[in-house]
Formats: sequence, C-alpha cells, structure tokens
Amino acid sequence: MCGCAAPNHTANTTTYTALLPGYPARASTPHSIDTRTRIRAPQGYTKYINFGAFMPCSTPIAHNKTAALARVLDSIPKGYTRWTSGVVKPDKAIPLANKFHERYAVGATPAQRITRKAKGLANAILVLYWPEGAEQVEWLMLATVGAGFESEKLVKVDEKPRLGWLGYELVRHALRGKATWTWRRPKSDMAELFALHDHYANHHQPQQVADLLVRAAHQPGFHGVREQTKGLIEHARRRGFQGEVPHLYFVQKLSHGTRLPLT
Repeated sequence: MCGCAAPNHTANTTTYTALLPGYPARASTPHSIDTRTRIRAPQGYTKYINFGAFMPCSTPIAHNKTAALARVLDSIPKGYTRWTSGVVKPDKAIPLANKFHERYAVGATPAQRITRKAKGLANAILVLYWPEGAEQVEWLMLATVGAGFESEKLVKVDEKPRLGWLGYELVRHALRGKATWTWRRPKSDMAELFALHDHYANHHQPQQVADLLVRAAHQPGFHGVREQTKGLIEHARRRGFQGEVPHLYFVQKLSHGTRLPLT
C-alpha cells in the first residue's frame, strides 16, 4: 500500500487524498484536524495534498536560557497570551511533551494551527528548558484564546502574578511608540547586585567590581536585562570605577532549540 486513497472520479475532476504514512487518522481526538490543502492540478484535476506529511509534529528543546526565553517573547505577539508552567525530571520530560501534544496539539504544524483556530480551538506551544546534564527540566506552556483548556489553570501574561521563569520576569516596555514585551531580573536580584558592588567598592576592590560587571553583561541580552546592567555600570562609574566596562550584547535571532518529534 502506498498510503494514498483511491481517486474519486466525479465528472472531469479527480480528487486525490495524500495520507501521512504510518499515522492513522484519529478523528476522535481533540486536536485531530484535516491538514489537506486543495490545489488546482493540470488538466482539470483537483488534488488534496497533506502538507503534514512533509512537516512532522514536533517541539523544540532549548538547551540554554536565552533560546527558551526568546521563544516566549516570539510567541506572545502571535496570540499565545495564557500560560502555565512546571518542573519534571528528565525521564518524564518526553512523556509530558507527548501528553500535552495529545491533549493540546503543542507540536501542531502551522497548517494545523490555522485549522484549529477556525474551529474555535485554542493553539498551544510548549517551551522546554533542558540543559545538558540537568537534574530537572523546566517547562512553560503558552496558549491562545479558544476552547480545549478548561482543565488547565491558565494565567494571562498581563495579569498578576507576573510571569516569572528561569530567574527572569516578563514586563512591558515601549519600543518606537509601541508597547512590547521583554525580560528583566527581579528587583530582589538587582538589589543584591548593587549591594555586592557597593561592598567591593567600599573595600577598594576594582577587579571584583570589573568581574561583577562582566558577569552581569553576559546574562541574556534582552532589553530589560540590558537596561538593568547599564544602570549597574553607571552606578559603578559614579562610585569611581575607572576600569573597562563590558559591551552589552543584543539578543540576535536564534534557533529555539533541537526539534523533538511528537507522537
């Protein structure tokens, strides 16, 4: 068997349905959708091609914080504005991802997401932070508005408690007259950095001050984090630090991680 249904002849039009080999239809599951795309073929034929066959369901695994946090910022403007999060052991991470895919289609293809939205169903993504050798995997699930998440306690990103993840908190900032989202350190973390700086400055330890500034500058370069680090550097200058200050890097467009196939 080639995995394709037999053609259905009607007048001068032939309909072909390309099925995804090895993936049985699951019409009863909440996220089962028809991913066929109708195209006009030569000589009056109409074909339906299942583009899902060329783009398998998957979700990326982020091995560093920058990739994980960047994916969140990339997804919120697309409507993924409700969230929930948790932590699992490494041997439970893949089963968890597959469970969420079965329930919420977190690995759906772009075509499948369009179809889900048209049916009034919410779309979801799963962000996995899984560094090499980690003893736990931190996950964050974001969902759009729609049905299907009644059993989950989701919080809107613009509501309290503020979304805090991987040691950073989500906040708004103005960019070219438009409000957008960024990550920053919690206020308690910044208070510790300033206190540590003042301790070094009071004891005339410029090398320790320089090392502190470098460590701060090497943290993920999101706008909110950069502005906080800039404030720390300015504070060091006012306190008399004369050494070289580190360059503050912007987060460049980067991969969201290694693709994990989902079933």
